[in-house]
Amino acid sequence: MKALVIAVKDAPPVWTSVADPVAGPGEAIVRVHAAALNHRDVWIQRGQYAGLRWPIVVGSDGAGVVAEGPAEWRSKHVIIDPSIGWGEAEGFQSPTGYAVLGLPADGTLAEYVRVPVANLVVKPAHLSWEEAAALPLAGITAFRSVVVRAQVRPGERVLITGVGGGVALFAFQFAAAVGASVYVSSGSEAKLARALELGAAGGVNYKDAGWVKSLRSMAGGFDVIIDGAAGSSVNDLLDLSLPGGRVVFYGATLGNAPDVLIRRIFWKQLNILGSTMGSPADFAAMAAFVSSHSLRPVVDSVFSPGDGAAAFTRMEEGGQFGKIVLKIK
Repeated sequence: MKALVIAVKDAPPVWTSVADPVAGPGEAIVRVHAAALNHRDVWIQRGQYAGLRWPIVVGSDGAGVVAEGPAEWRSKHVIIDPSIGWGEAEGFQSPTGYAVLGLPADGTLAEYVRVPVANLVVKPAHLSWEEAAALPLAGITAFRSVVVRAQVRPGERVLITGVGGGVALFAFQFAAAVGASVYVSSGSEAKLARALELGAAGGVNYKDAGWVKSLRSMAGGFDVIIDGAAGSSVNDLLDLSLPGGRVVFYGATLGNAPDVLIRRIFWKQLNILGSTMGSPADFAAMAAFVSSHSLRPVVDSVFSPGDGAAAFTRMEEGGQFGKIVLKIK
């Protein structure tokens, strides 16, 4: 088969021939129709991830048809849950044995991928292959943050930071589908305009000096804040939280927060929640939620496998609004 291979650190991904995957007990082989990129893939390429190995076929997001596996799964159209070995506890992933598809195991940017049968979920019928491929990693991260951890309710005021990225866009869609009033932030005026077109109640550019004041004037404060950046803005998020509010952190792309004002947390009786990926039950619930609400992932662009290096460049530049997808077949 062919796959998008990163040979060594900092090497561009190359669409080339590799050995066919072989299914073991409890595993299936999926013929990939489309796969999507995540920032994780670029970080692996740049050597900024634990457990690196070379060469590697990255990719955590994929959708396709089951080519080999148990009879009840063969020929089914599926999306792949990228959380491998979550463990028995619903509340957190296993401290040992948990991994994300695409490292250490070869991932979805290939014609075929080997995955545990337990990680197969029937594709929502209304989604195209490209939309389905866009869903898994970012979708489950957003779903657990919004629905499972924050438990967003109808009528609540929700702030999603960094809209335009995959997780933030899904968080926006899920919170809106629940019936919340959703506000967004971004460093791009174009991305803010797109979010407003999709139904955001309001938005601010976090590069503007008065963005906190602007948000407060729009919404008064927020019952829920979903953030994947952290860094120096954490105190601002605590300031924007209403008493009893919930702040969910699913990442820290801007690093640790310096000098957190703890008094804002205890005086407002805030709930500070961490979230990452999701359990098998979360993934199944997310797929059902997407189906019942007829949600469609936002796809920024679609590349051919031979243009994989250009797709990685698009991801690294950060200008995308939605998911970057490779159409494998």
